[in-house]
Amino acid sequence: MDSIEPQRVVVMTGATAGLGAHAVRRIAVQPGTQVIIGARGSGTVPPGAEIIPLDLASLAGVRAFADAVARQLGDARIDVLVLNAGVQSAATDKRSTDGYELTFAVNHLAHYLLARLLLPYMADHGRLVITTSSTHDPANTPIAPKTMEPRTLAHPSESGFGSGVRAYAASKLGNLLTAQSLAARDEVMAGRISVIAFNPGLTGGTSLGRDNSRARRAFLTFLMRTVFRVVGFFKPEYVMSTAERSGELLAEVALGNVTPPPGRIYVSLVKGQPTFPDPSALARSRDARDWLWRESAAMVGID
Repeated sequence: MDSIEPQRVVVMTGATAGLGAHAVRRIAVQPGTQVIIGARGSGTVPPGAEIIPLDLASLAGVRAFADAVARQLGDARIDVLVLNAGVQSAATDKRSTDGYELTFAVNHLAHYLLARLLLPYMADHGRLVITTSSTHDPANTPIAPKTMEPRTLAHPSESGFGSGVRAYAASKLGNLLTAQSLAARDEVMAGRISVIAFNPGLTGGTSLGRDNSRARRAFLTFLMRTVFRVVGFFKPEYVMSTAERSGELLAEVALGNVTPPPGRIYVSLVKGQPTFPDPSALARSRDARDWLWRESAAMVGID
């Protein structure tokens, strides 16, 4: 008997832990769905999914993964590309293989390059989802970036207290600006590809701070269960979601069951429900968008 070709091909990063693991389980059980996961280790994946090695801290590793995906696809096309992986460190003293600050390199540069490399393999009417964060917005988070300076983010001169959190917020701004840039690309519009920036909100049970010390992880857990819970009475964005619920909504976005209104690309989980607010003014800036795109292209060595 001839094998049945999958009706939907999904490529995803950040699917082996946290909200991504919950999302991929929901995606993989959809009939006729093939899931390709980019991850550093082998890991445990649901039926219908497979792992291709991916090191997001290496631009060469990103290229190798994209090449492997292209070979795996054959004549098929990617229906859904989910760029969900992310890291958050206590400081900005770590560097990627290519010498860039690690948070900026993994959260922004690697996914920027991956989107550029895999875009030619996207199916018409496909969906490209990038996970961002409300920490990009000064209206929600005091440490959110007020400017976009790609070179400074790639090569920070200081690495003190709070620098890691600020770097994370800036990288999430980068994700939003990249989503804006992709949505404006001629080939994306011609292929009617939907680009969505997804904010899971404050979420417990993720692996974002896995490289932090045990004491710092305990302190952050304490903050989320006490201070943030109180703040949530006044600012709904600080109401903590579970990894299960955030993953469920990420899957719904990826599968097209939750879609922003026409002309919008931002989906934000607030108090367990999808909302469609404006991102920050800086995230909507065409100048910042185009500047980041050009600088990122130069850093990854692509036209």
